[in-house]
Amino acid sequence: MTTEFKVCNCNRTMPLDAAAGAQLGAALGTGALPIATELCRKEVGAYMSSLDGVDDVVVACTQERGLFAEIAQQKNSVAPLRFVNIRETGGWGADSKNALPKMAALLAAAALPDPEPVPTVDYKSAGHVLIVGPADRALSWAKRLGAQLDVSVLLTGNAAGEIAQDREFPCFSGDQIAINGWLGAFTVKWQQANPIDLETCTRCNACIEVCPENAIDLTYQIDLNKCTSHRDCVKACGTIGAIDFTRIATERSSEFDLIFDLSDAPLLALHQPPQGYFAPGASIDKQMDEALKLTQMVGEFSKPKFFLYKEKLCAHGRNGKVGCTSCIDVCSAEAVSHNGNLIKVNPNLCVGCGACTTVCPSGALAYAYPRTTDTGTRVKTMLNTFAKAGGVQPMLLLHNQEQGAAMVSELGRLAQATGKLKGMPARLIPFELHHAASTGIDIWLAAIAYGATHVAILTTTQDAPQYVNALTQQIDIAQTILSGLGYEGVHFSLIQATSAAQLDAELAAIEPAQVPAKRGLFNVAADKRNTLELAIDHLKSFAPLKVDEIPLPAGAPYGMVMVNKDACTLCMSCVGACPESALTDNANSPQLRFIEKNCVQCGLCEKTCPENAITLAPRLLLTDAVKELQVLYEAEPYRCISCQKPFGTAKMIENMVAKLSLHGAFSGNIDRLKMCSDCRVVDMMANKTESSIADLK
Repeated sequence: MTTEFKVCNCNRTMPLDAAAGAQLGAALGTGALPIATELCRKEVGAYMSSLDGVDDVVVACTQERGLFAEIAQQKNSVAPLRFVNIRETGGWGADSKNALPKMAALLAAAALPDPEPVPTVDYKSAGHVLIVGPADRALSWAKRLGAQLDVSVLLTGNAAGEIAQDREFPCFSGDQIAINGWLGAFTVKWQQANPIDLETCTRCNACIEVCPENAIDLTYQIDLNKCTSHRDCVKACGTIGAIDFTRIATERSSEFDLIFDLSDAPLLALHQPPQGYFAPGASIDKQMDEALKLTQMVGEFSKPKFFLYKEKLCAHGRNGKVGCTSCIDVCSAEAVSHNGNLIKVNPNLCVGCGACTTVCPSGALAYAYPRTTDTGTRVKTMLNTFAKAGGVQPMLLLHNQEQGAAMVSELGRLAQATGKLKGMPARLIPFELHHAASTGIDIWLAAIAYGATHVAILTTTQDAPQYVNALTQQIDIAQTILSGLGYEGVHFSLIQATSAAQLDAELAAIEPAQVPAKRGLFNVAADKRNTLELAIDHLKSFAPLKVDEIPLPAGAPYGMVMVNKDACTLCMSCVGACPESALTDNANSPQLRFIEKNCVQCGLCEKTCPENAITLAPRLLLTDAVKELQVLYEAEPYRCISCQKPFGTAKMIENMVAKLSLHGAFSGNIDRLKMCSDCRVVDMMANKTESSIADLK
């Protein structure tokens, strides 16, 4: 199946003409592309004719996406339709005359097949919303939203307000509020701190009339700072029993589909709160925006399951010891949690940032939307097409699809309209991701191997601080590898921009760094470590420096295990703890052996060792020894004093004798500790005076 490209110079505001169309077509392998001037207006017929077949159609315009999609729908077209922005990302700006290779790269990426579908996570909301907050805010919004949603209210604090007399909605009060769950499945617990139970109260106002301190208002809550505890209100309430100063059972709980949190500070202090939770605070504008979103959250919803988890590769724990916690530490949605020796990812809480997959050293967590292989294909396609179109020294800008994409578009518009900003550099190819933290050193190093002279990652206020820290650490690791191989320049940068002007200045300062003389031909693999191996092998083959090893910063996924031979007893606890089979024993000889290629530096061996004889040494070994089995420590076997059969080591037996010599089972038979298991039993049976359980009466 072929692809038809529809390219427009947007009323001649971009340097696209017939010659440019021929150059684009040569790079894309389609023949010369016709360049429209007003594709969305007088030349729309050319677009409509492309919809008659079944071939893919790529429209190089995102501004008029709605119009083009509507035309396709009216024609009942079955042609797959895709859109790509070449205007703000390249055609508009100070360097637009040189941006043709970038445009070709963007068009080629847009023509790639859609990624394979992934499993989905489903939600179901009936619109039962809990509004939490002070009475003046919560009650006002309850009245507004009551016509569209099933409203309940949980009042906090002592702010003034007025509860409707006719019980329009359930109303509670309390503090110590705990919220768990997600869209359609929230569980809320609270403590009823006020003596008046609003669900029991009949709003008869008898308590208000008799209260001499005016401690009760039309929110039907007692201001305990004013109350002097004369209890006239209790008498006035009578047998209704809504007022109880001695209430013991104060914990309340209920389930809701949605949460509208109007507290000054959000009850869920998460950078990425769960779907269905809205916390606009005291801002009226934010309350209006969030309330509109709230009313649209009724029905059945689904989202992609963003991750793949391979338990066999996980280095989180072993034998009750916790090793790697990188994914748990970085998750801003608290979707990843400890689960024994493994981790557990709650797909309902996961928001798809992908940071857990970026920091995972073993590849146990992999990003699935899109899969890493799909992302690698896009990167390789863009860089190869850029080169085919005559471009040199390409660079990538990774950004998220929301604030990042909006900032890139704004930069292009301002560069065109005002001329005060330069806009996107011609050799910088924007690469949109679901989230900026969803790629790591495997994709970055592969991009360098494919010829990218720089990889910049754009973060915005939308990105959690822990994501920025994680990306900074991963950049340090990747740059250390390239610098260690002798590649000159800065290959990676993290741009934290809050405006288009700041982004413009940051992009203008980027300089291309040294890359391999030949572009890599390998494809990104599904397994993270395999991709890293392919990329590093290619980078090593063309490296300016020939080195055997590169010291890496702490937290790197590669390294050596160092053993203190004076302390090690070869108990092999580390072997049992290693989840990656990097440490092994020898069934025929007391040896501790190591395969460095398998080590992910999780630290389980270090934490498990009873003698504290193990330390980690992050490094990248570049010789064939990295794949070979090497002996870290070996000792002469200790021979049984009875049969001379080897068992254990001398140091192990010495330690055992020292620790157990005073134990009741061995105090009179120390030599048994120096025997193998068979001889120990024989010695016990041969001793006629040996006490046994049969002697006990």
